[in-house]
Amino acid sequence: MVVDDHPMWREGVSRDLAAAGYDIVATSGEGRQAVRIAAAARPDVVVLDLQLPDVSGVEVIQGLLEAVPGVRVLMLSASGEHHDVLAAVKAGATGYLLKSAGTAEFLEAVGRTAAGDAVFTPGLAGLVLGEFRRMATEPAPAEGPAPKLTERETEVLRLVAKGLSYRQIAERLVLSHRTVQNHVQNTLGKLQLHNRVELTRYAIEQGLD
Repeated sequence: MVVDDHPMWREGVSRDLAAAGYDIVATSGEGRQAVRIAAAARPDVVVLDLQLPDVSGVEVIQGLLEAVPGVRVLMLSASGEHHDVLAAVKAGATGYLLKSAGTAEFLEAVGRTAAGDAVFTPGLAGLVLGEFRRMATEPAPAEGPAPKLTERETEVLRLVAKGLSYRQIAERLVLSHRTVQNHVQNTLGKLQLHNRVELTRYAIEQGLD
């Protein structure tokens, strides 16, 4: 699904995706409408602009995650401001790409997002990781015992924290891509997390990176 308030940009992105073999299940130029449409269309990936005419992209991310649990959101924005990037990621965006990216870079980012990777324009990944490290040093409220992960789940989690893609993890551990995805989904469920970004933060907090 493609969400952008500029018709020419929205149509151009949709054409590039369709030409690359992706099914465009819906498009929208407004945030609230996008959430309603997504609830019915059930997209796997949403390419989302940050600046929309009715509500902010951050609000749309939150609405999308509630309407379509497990959906992956790739921000495609003209803004590279640090506060915009961090707000989007903290809201649950899987990745953040600037609109200055070329077509090949954009299509690769969509493919990696669909595979479950966290994708960022070069330079922004360090920003996000640095912020998560800072947050990890802040005192956390007392909680009960941490959920028990299997040895394999912990191994996969450690590689996720190092920034490896699912395919790279599968190759390193001599597993299938599907098996790695299953381990990640099981870990997300045990930890009550929603996406790879939250999983990376948890791994950093636990010192697994």
